[in-house]
Amino acid sequence: MPHLGSMPEPTAKPRTLMSGWISRLDLATELGLSVDTLRRWEAQRVGPPCVRAGRKVYYRRAAVEDWLEEQEQAAPRRRRAGGRR
Repeated sequence: MPHLGSMPEPTAKPRTLMSGWISRLDLATELGLSVDTLRRWEAQRVGPPCVRAGRKVYYRRAAVEDWLEEQEQAAPRRRRAGGRR
């Protein structure tokens, strides 16, 4: 039976401070966008929420996923150009 101060299970992955967060460069790469686009979205307050740590900008992965889902739901349905088919 484990007691206080015992070592964690060897299979348990140690949680780091930045787990669950992604840098602006990494997010841009994953989304196929430029860093400048994310920077512009931040200035216009239209992109996913982010936090600053000095000069670095980070995004919480869960917040990015939520933001992406909101974009999917908010996207207007486009009608086809032309007449009836």
